[in-house]
Amino acid sequence: MHKEAAFYQPLPNNQVQCELCPAECKLDEGKVGICGCRFNKQGKLFTDNYGQAVTLGVDPIEKKPLYHFYPGTDILSTGANGCNLGCLHCQNWSISQTKTQTEYVAPETLVEVAQRHDSTGVAFTYTEPMIWYEYIMDAAPLLHQADLKVVLVTNGYIMPQPLATLVEYIDAANVDLKGMRPEFYAKICKGKLEPVLQTIETLAASDVHLEVTNLLIPGKNDSDEDIAGLVDFVASLSVDIPLHLSAYHPQYKLNVNATPADTMLRARALAQEKLNHVFLGNIASDEGSDSTCAGCGHTLIRRLGYRTEVVGINGAVCAECGRATTIVR
Repeated sequence: MHKEAAFYQPLPNNQVQCELCPAECKLDEGKVGICGCRFNKQGKLFTDNYGQAVTLGVDPIEKKPLYHFYPGTDILSTGANGCNLGCLHCQNWSISQTKTQTEYVAPETLVEVAQRHDSTGVAFTYTEPMIWYEYIMDAAPLLHQADLKVVLVTNGYIMPQPLATLVEYIDAANVDLKGMRPEFYAKICKGKLEPVLQTIETLAASDVHLEVTNLLIPGKNDSDEDIAGLVDFVASLSVDIPLHLSAYHPQYKLNVNATPADTMLRARALAQEKLNHVFLGNIASDEGSDSTCAGCGHTLIRRLGYRTEVVGINGAVCAECGRATTIVR
């Protein structure tokens, strides 16, 4: 379904400039942006992915990953074709970098499906939700009217103005901060670092529940300096922001060996020097799964894979020492 896009400027000679993401694509008549879904038709910018869902599925919310937002619940998850980055290691490249079959899901239908599955809400995920902007902006108010939560799993690659509008409709977000060096973003992700940092700062200053993920790729973004930069940045916003460190496995165009367990454990140890909640993902380990109290170390949430048990929280405080938590339930 085609819909006129938000956030663009018409230019002379029937050109348009998209102002949704930092790529700021300038498009001639008939041309498509790097996201693969926004195109110039007769001097107007349209999106061709409005409501076109690649999939609808119910997942544990921990799979997003969100560990401190309604733990132990399920959430309806959906996404569209396309992405505004071009990560060489993309695990969902078959839907983010190419066009696959979709099914139209009206915003009202999305609400009905979420309710039918007794979902906490809807997570816009799998590819990049920011390029599904118009659809999310239409669906989010309806989801809130039905007392359902709106979650984004995002690369954070969006301009400040559309983010400022969108943030009023988001309940939680996990931002994939892919590295802390501009050259890494340019070479590996085909984008820029600074806008992502700005997005994370904006979300951290808002009422949105925020968690951050970093995929550690051997020889690319896993040095002690890389990890220290990541941790310092997150800690500067809040030491209570959950940080998910994920192990890389070879995908798409990047031919690098999988992240060793020792690297993951070293990274977590470094992160724990400044952050209260550091988790490990995509790796079999006895460490980095449970949530513990930053005050006394008491286990608050126990996890085995995606099996989650809240064991040490009374209301919003630690059952052992009474320290307040930032876990949303």
